[in-house]
Amino acid sequence: MNLSPFHLAIPVYDLPAARRFYGEVFGLEEGRSSTQWVDFNFFGHQLVIHEHPKTASQEQVHSNPVDGHDVPVPHFGVVLGWQQWEALAERLKSYGTQFVIEPYIRFQGQVGEQATMFLFDPCGNALEFKAFQNIDQLFAK
Repeated sequence: MNLSPFHLAIPVYDLPAARRFYGEVFGLEEGRSSTQWVDFNFFGHQLVIHEHPKTASQEQVHSNPVDGHDVPVPHFGVVLGWQQWEALAERLKSYGTQFVIEPYIRFQGQVGEQATMFLFDPCGNALEFKAFQNIDQLFAK
């Protein structure tokens, strides 16, 4: 699979806390920055955190049921390789991360079986990271 990097800019109401979270907890490389925004290498993609007043989705979480869990909406993240996902889960646990949905295997034994975990950044942006043993299952029905 040959993918182009995506660019995503998200609002953060506490730029220093979000900068520490993405830089230290995730260990992401920082790129360009100003007093109001910071670029990160987000697993080969460009994530930019922009200082912004708290949004409605950061104030009050909405969720939809998926596989017996309440999945926060909106959310974003990356599909990682299996070992990379496991390493990230361990890294996040070592930092005492509070998960919305603890790392687990979703749709176990079914089409689309995947490892997944959900968490919030310090500004209430929901993130999901997932992995497939067989990447061909990514869009399987």
